[in-house]
Amino acid sequence: MDITADEDRLRADIEANGAFGDVDAAEGRGRTVLCGTEPNRAARSRLVDRMEDAGLDVAVDAVGNVAGTWAPESADADAAPVAAGSHLDSVPEGGIFDGPLGVYAALEAVRAMQAAGAEPDRPVVVVSFTEEEGQRFADGLLGSSVAVGDRSVDDALELTDDDGITLAAALDDIGFRGDGRLDASAWDAWYELHVEQDTRLEAAGVPVGVVDTITGITHCEVAIEGEANHAGATPMDERTDALAAAAELVLDVESAANDVVATTSDSAVGTVGSLTVSPNATNVVPGRVDAGVDVRDVEYESMQTIVGAVRETLDRLERERGVETSLARPFDLAPTPLSERLRDAAHRAGVAAGVDTMDMHSGAAHDTMHVADVTDAALLFAPSRDGVSHNPREWTDWADCAAATTVLAGALADAAGAVDTGEP
Repeated sequence: MDITADEDRLRADIEANGAFGDVDAAEGRGRTVLCGTEPNRAARSRLVDRMEDAGLDVAVDAVGNVAGTWAPESADADAAPVAAGSHLDSVPEGGIFDGPLGVYAALEAVRAMQAAGAEPDRPVVVVSFTEEEGQRFADGLLGSSVAVGDRSVDDALELTDDDGITLAAALDDIGFRGDGRLDASAWDAWYELHVEQDTRLEAAGVPVGVVDTITGITHCEVAIEGEANHAGATPMDERTDALAAAAELVLDVESAANDVVATTSDSAVGTVGSLTVSPNATNVVPGRVDAGVDVRDVEYESMQTIVGAVRETLDRLERERGVETSLARPFDLAPTPLSERLRDAAHRAGVAAGVDTMDMHSGAAHDTMHVADVTDAALLFAPSRDGVSHNPREWTDWADCAAATTVLAGALADAAGAVDTGEP
């Protein structure tokens, strides 16, 4: 059975979606589509229209998750469906592929199956999750957190943006506050196609990555308390400079991550991504620094090693520099292994379509991280030029978009029982 994505149709969908919230950019194409805004409404409405054009039955849940179900006569309406999708929202001045590729690839996969006369045993659902990027409400992965039961509908709807507007009000404003709750645990399988946001596929010349593990993520909130004093009148040997101490922390995090990469896990990373300096005046010795530390890896033990090194650094800074320190760990997510069954199906789809695939890990979080907690899940990547994302220069060649979508379509058909794999 020849299940092949239509590159022109997929491109038209992504380009049309890219017009919503478009921004001026010196290079590339940018968009700003925050949850519950007019560009978000327009993007959602167009998606619903395209779903309905393809014969999908569309539903919107109470937090705005959109799901279109294809249930042909061959499918058992009571069977657990196979689902695929991503998100339509963006970061401010983001690119046109991050999120929408996954949503429209899922829709194009259904259209490709329809064109090929595929007869799945179970329904196929195309999903667009609400507020994946976390730019207006919560910290990201909002819609999927509700779909897997990690967050209640009521708690989600009560979330507010910086202006005090609730998610409930924002969804009401755009007409996308529906009923009920999309339940990801009811799915037999889940696939998400996303741009890679790195250069491994590009370097290898391979159009499709099959993710085996999504990285774990730990965020540490570090406080370093020194003593603010006059920059001109305070002798160097009488200072308790919180920023000088923080500078050592920054370098030690980098060193600890490099040590882990050299000895234990080459996928480990450690970053001090934020510093808040107080009083933040040129003529005052810094009295306090709050630092945000991000640690990630596909091996939880190596994450623990880096966090342990942070604690050792803070102990040393207290002894040697006389500062007071504290460390909180408000966000700690273990690595997420993905379904071998669904990964195998993706590789088979690649072989059948003549599209090269390769195994890899994901260094970024995606909705699939949540869905994998409640059902079998898989994540596919398409190459990102120069690894750029969240930027108008974000780019994935249209041929690669189509190739990855063809693999997605074949994998969905396989998981839905529309392909004879020869296996019992």
